[in-house]
Parts: sequence; C-alpha cells; structure tokens
Amino acid sequence: MMLPFVRTSAQTAYFIDGYHGGKWGHYPKAYTSFVADQLEKHPHWRINLEIEPETWDWAREVDPKGYQRLKKMIADQSENSRVEFVNPTYGQPYLYNISGESIIRQFEYGIALLDKHFPNLSLETYSSEEPCFTSALPGILRSFGFQYASLKSPNTCWGGYVLAHGGELLDWVGPDGSSILTVPRYGIETLKEGSTWETTGYFNKNDFIHAALNDGIRHPLGMCLQDAGWDNGPWLGKNDGEYKPTEYTTWSNYFKTIKAAGSKSSEQWRFSQEDLQVSLVWGAQVLQRIAQQVRQAENRMVYTEKSAAFDHLKGRRSYPTDDFRRAWQPLMLAQHHDCWIVPYNRVDSLTWAGKVTQWTNETNAIADAIESNSNVSFDPKSTLIVQNLQAYDRTDIAEITFPNTQLIDTNQVVVDRNGKPVLTQWEANSKVTKLLFEARVAALSEASFRLKPSRKSQKKVARIEHLGSTVRVVMPHQAFMIDLQRGGVITSFKSNSTELIPEGADGGWNQLKGFFYDQGEFRSSTENSAKVEVVELGSLQGKIRITGKVDKHTFTQEILIAKDLPGYKASLQIDWAGQPSIGKYDNKEMKLADRDKAFYNNKYKLQLLFPTNLKNQNIAKDAPFDVTESRLENTFFDSWDSIKNNIVLNWVDVTDGDSKKGLALFTDHTTSYAHGADHPLGLTVQYVGKGLWGMDYTVDGPTTMEYQVYPHDGNWYEGNVWAENDRRENPLYVKLDNSFLDKHDKTRLPKPLIRFEQPGYVLSALRIDNYDLVMRVYNSSGTTTPLTAHLWLDIEKVVLEELDQTVIQPIAIDSKRSSISLHIPKFGFQNVRIKLK
Repeated sequence: MMLPFVRTSAQTAYFIDGYHGGKWGHYPKAYTSFVADQLEKHPHWRINLEIEPETWDWAREVDPKGYQRLKKMIADQSENSRVEFVNPTYGQPYLYNISGESIIRQFEYGIALLDKHFPNLSLETYSSEEPCFTSALPGILRSFGFQYASLKSPNTCWGGYVLAHGGELLDWVGPDGSSILTVPRYGIETLKEGSTWETTGYFNKNDFIHAALNDGIRHPLGMCLQDAGWDNGPWLGKNDGEYKPTEYTTWSNYFKTIKAAGSKSSEQWRFSQEDLQVSLVWGAQVLQRIAQQVRQAENRMVYTEKSAAFDHLKGRRSYPTDDFRRAWQPLMLAQHHDCWIVPYNRVDSLTWAGKVTQWTNETNAIADAIESNSNVSFDPKSTLIVQNLQAYDRTDIAEITFPNTQLIDTNQVVVDRNGKPVLTQWEANSKVTKLLFEARVAALSEASFRLKPSRKSQKKVARIEHLGSTVRVVMPHQAFMIDLQRGGVITSFKSNSTELIPEGADGGWNQLKGFFYDQGEFRSSTENSAKVEVVELGSLQGKIRITGKVDKHTFTQEILIAKDLPGYKASLQIDWAGQPSIGKYDNKEMKLADRDKAFYNNKYKLQLLFPTNLKNQNIAKDAPFDVTESRLENTFFDSWDSIKNNIVLNWVDVTDGDSKKGLALFTDHTTSYAHGADHPLGLTVQYVGKGLWGMDYTVDGPTTMEYQVYPHDGNWYEGNVWAENDRRENPLYVKLDNSFLDKHDKTRLPKPLIRFEQPGYVLSALRIDNYDLVMRVYNSSGTTTPLTAHLWLDIEKVVLEELDQTVIQPIAIDSKRSSISLHIPKFGFQNVRIKLK
C-alpha cells in the first residue's frame, strides 16, 4: 500500500510552460522577438516549444533579428538550457488518424528541418498541447532517439484527452513491447469543472498540487503550452491560489531532476488505443472530405516511393528524392490537427478545409509527375507491364483505362508472355475504355502481357436473377438477396454457405438509418422502394447500382463483386434535397462549456448498418502500427467527460465469441463506427448540426464514400484482414511498353527482387536513400515467427538501423538462399538498410 507523501514547507512543484502553434497556427510575424524578449526579462523562466518547423523558414524572413536572438538562446543545449523543442513533427498531426508511415515522415522531415535551423539540437522528450498521441508512439519515439514522453494535454482538450492513469512516472508500453519513461495525466488530474477543454493540471493551483502530493507524487507538475500569439509571457503568477514554491522547467530537465532524486517508474502501462479518449465531429461532410483527401494522398505517396525505388533498382531512372520531399511537405500540413478540429477557420485566404484540398492536390500533382516518366501512348502491339509492389506473389485483377480518343479493338483477349489467354473484361462508356484482366505476378516484380484478337466468350463472374421485387446474386462462394421493396437492403448474405444475416433483421443489411431531429424521428432507407440495375457484368467483376431514398434524399449505392473477392466493395452517394438535420437533437443553443453535445452520439447519426448473426460479438480495429481488441460494451456517449474511442482508421472487425467467423468493414477515410449489444456494426455516414465552438456543420453537395464488406473465417489475423488492407493499398499497377513482347526474351522474366516467406508481414516502405535501399517491414501477424526475406539484389551488406539511422547491428546474409532473417515482435517494425554494390 502506498503511504501519503508528507509535504515539507520546502517541497517544490514544477511547471511546464512554453508555446504551441506556428506559421499555420496563429504565430504573429514579430512573435519570435516577443519570446526572446520574455526570456531576457524573466531569467528564471524556461520554455518548451511545440512550433511547426516551417515557421522558422518564415520567421527568419519576417523577423530576422528576433530569429537570430532566439537561435542564440537555443544553441545552449546543456543542462542549463532554457529552451527545449518537444514536438518536432512537420505538421503537428493528431497521429491516431493517419497512417504509421505518415507518422514516421512527420518526425523525419520535421527533425531534418529543425536541424537546419538549430544544429546539434537535442530532442529528448515528446510532448504536445493537443492530444497528439497514438498507441504505437513509444516504438517510434525510441527509434528516433527520444528518451522521455508526456501524455498530458491539460489546456487544449477540446478534441479529447488521455485516460487519467498512474502517478509520477510510468513506462508507457506500446503494442510491440517498446517502452518509454513517461509522465502521465495523473490519476488525480481530473477534468476541470465548468470546462470542456481543461484538466485540473492547467495551473499549479494549491488543490491540484496538494492532491498530487497526497497521492505520493513527490515532484508534482502542471503544464500549459500557450497558443503562439498569446501575450502572457510566463503563464503563472496571475491567479490566486497558486502553489509556491513552483519552478519552471523544461521536460528533459524535469526528468533528469526527479531521476537524480531517486524517482523511478513503478508501473508499466500497456496503453491501448482506447485509452486515448478522443472525438471529432465524425460524419460531418467537411471532415469526411478532409479524411478522404489525406488518405488518398498518403497511400499514393508510399506507393509511388515503392514504384520509384523499383524502377531505380531496375536501372531505369534515378530516384527523385527531392521530388518526394516536396510532395510530402504539403501532405504533412494537410494532416495538421487544426485541419480536422477547426476545418471552417480561415488560414491565409482559405479555410483549413480549403488548404487541405490545395495541399493534397499539390502532393498528387508531384506524384503524377514522378509516375509520368513511364507513360507511353497505346499501340496495338503494346506490351502491358504489370507491377506488383507487395513482397508476396499474387494473382489479382489488373486494370488500365484508355481515353476514347484512342480507338481500341475490344474484341481482344489478354495473353501472358507464353501466349496463354487470361480472364479479360472490357468496359466502355462515353469517355473512357477500361481493360481488366487477371494477372499473376511474382513478389516485387513485373509480368508482361499483350493483347490478341479473340471472339471467344468467357464465363461471367456471377449470375444475377431478377425475381419480382427481389434480385439474387450468385457467385461460386457467396450469394446475396437484394430486397427492392425495402430500399435495396440485403436480406440474405451467404458466404461459403454460411448465412451472415439473422432472419428478420431489423431493416436489413446496408440499411441507411439516422435520426432527423427536425422531424423528431428516425428515418430509414427501408421506408421507400428502390430500383436495381446491372451496370457491368463480365468474367472478372460485376457492378450493381441500387437507387433509393432516405427521407426525401436520393442515394445511390454501387456494389462491386469481383472474382475471388470475399464480400464486395461499394460506393455510396447521397444527393441532398436541401439541408437535412441529422443527429440526436437540435444543438443551436450549445455553449462552449456544455458537456453534452449532439455530435458525440453516433447512434443518431446517419449510419450504414450491417446486422450479423454472429453471437457474443467481439470488436477489433486497426490503428497506426497496431490492432486494438476493444474493451467497450458499446460505442455510445453523449458528453465530453465520457468520451469513448470509436474511431476506425482503415477497418473495424466483428467476430463471434469463439472467433470462428468474422466480418471486416473497410473504409476510405478515418471516421467513427457504431456497435453495441443491441446495435449492429455501423459505419458513420452523416451528421448535420452544431459542432465544436458552435460551428454549423452543413452539407454543401453530395456525400460520397467508399467501403468494403469482407467476411472471413477466424479472427482478424486468421481472416487476413490486415493482408487485405495491404492489398487494397497496393493495387497492381499497369503501364504500357511499346516494345514488342517476345516470349523468349529472358530479360523480361517475372523475377522477384524481394520476397517474404512467412505470411503476416507488410512491406511498409521501400525507398532509396544515399544510394542504399531502405526497407521497412511491419509485423501485422498474430505471431512472432521470424521472417525470412529473400533478396535477389547485388548486395554489399545489410544492417538493421533505427529511424534516426543509428546502426543497431549487421544482418547476416544466407548466400545460398539469398535471404536474411528478421526477428520482429508482433505489431513491431524494423528498418533494414541494404547497401548495394
């Protein structure tokens, strides 16, 4: 039992002060001079800076004297340093809502830019004024050389907070087992009364410090990283009831001070993503678009890096390092937390949402330019080169689109390099002609195909039958029934002869349902009949279009079924007739300090629902470099002080209690999901109403989104859910080569460059760095079986290294098998640097 700490009259408390923001987040032109002035005026003041790295490029131009003064102060990185940088990420993202690769780039590019301005800068502690955390952060931080972390965000909790847990210190343990010494949000650090943005740790008030001391915290600490632009100088000293003595400190000096005094961690906290209790206005159209634009661009960047590295290894072109840096920079700004929490606020001449569109367009344009080096026009004798950027052999559908300005004979079939026909499907409309074909491609390699005249028909991928008011779709391993009278819901879904939908399910599968508060009732797509049409049906895939209404608003769902794909992919568009009113209630009189807010409760938002007959359901969901096995009884809450983490990054998975059967739901953007014992798995589609700061979140055009339904056996790992997500993010890439395909040409054999032997591992990144090949591998599997990676490259040596490029150890090469062995913990990643001859 821990005894209360007996305070002496000389007991010192500590305070973390400093600034948060930057050029894109409210940083006045002369603010660098202001900070330098305050440091000179208050010689005992120490500060911690969470300033966007791009700010210093700008400050050097607009406030050169202030920049030089502060730079001189920062140059002292000894134990006497008065200035510490605590969050070097390029765009200050929340982290939990973007990919693991994006997080690594945020640190990598941010640290590189800070190093240019402040040589020999010491980065030891990670801290943020906003809840910019994610469960996998310990491993990422340690790999970048950080020694400490804070889980406090006491003065800016609008978007949420970390669970109160622990005492003075703890070891924050990530999903891969990595740990970092951390100051948590103390167990006694409660949410402040009358506030929806603060904990009691935002000042060193007497009651807060005394509560900490009585809880055994010997060196209690409060914190506030002020918004850049505030003119306070030191934060304390302006309020009654402040504890004395209090000493300003930098984070690293605090850790070193209390460690020297004998304090050490007494607890390991295996931090779950659900311990991060955060919420944004999920379902708002503006947030959907931001999340979709960011997701598309970040996946595009990682994919294009791999493709460029492949071409470089093949000797086709140099690796465009500078182009990738220019492309990542705007994307990292589009991941800025302010884009997501205040999308309607203005920055420059645009809103944050407008800036996201601008920034992601810039990223995509640079990626287009990188890829355009290999584009050629179509010729009847063109070779179709299919590139596989996964480290596993795969057979999948390849696709290429031609503008209709190019006249193409569609009475042709695709054949492989040996002249063997493969499944081929042509689709044409008024604008484009699309060619799909089944391609088998070895791991990280290319395969060659060509077109050959043929009039032989191929078997359709499905049989679609119209049976009065019902449409039946039958495929080799699945079948489903669409009810036209009830809005086009699916009333039966059999996967490998197992029925997924309970008989008489309320509303049916893929029902749209939400509470329209102006009408005071739930409205459902099942209230109106729908029509169904077959848009396409070929040997590889088919597309079925369902058109109906929810209330007076027309929706279109297109369901895409494909050969060998369990379940289906789908797109949804809702064309709004005026402004709908969707949410729990009309929140027009909402005040900032009101803890109950309509936008919190997903049960009342417009949802896509997927009722299953899985018993005793369990939920798993992915996060950056992590999978969370949910502990929530349900996902519903109404108040700021009872937030539950109901966020889906890429997928959420529901299984029965015995983990024999499951259903994964993939989404094209970070959003929220709904689930409970009395509520089926649902994907948030739309919220319309008041949001943070009383802003009206409206619709200003159609709502569009894509999702995928993926039934499987076993749990999420046994059902290959993460592997399916990796396949989604790495589609087969088709390009044209106008050299004639010769089946005897040995140089075009589909020889892999890298192949993984064991399943469950992801080639997370592949890049060229200083003439070396850098490969990052993530273990998404449920086991720790070592990975054998075959490398058919001309190699000088292979080393394992940290994210900051510190060498860990050399890796032995098995010359007989051309392979290396990697021991990567579950949910861990490793960086492998391959020095080429």
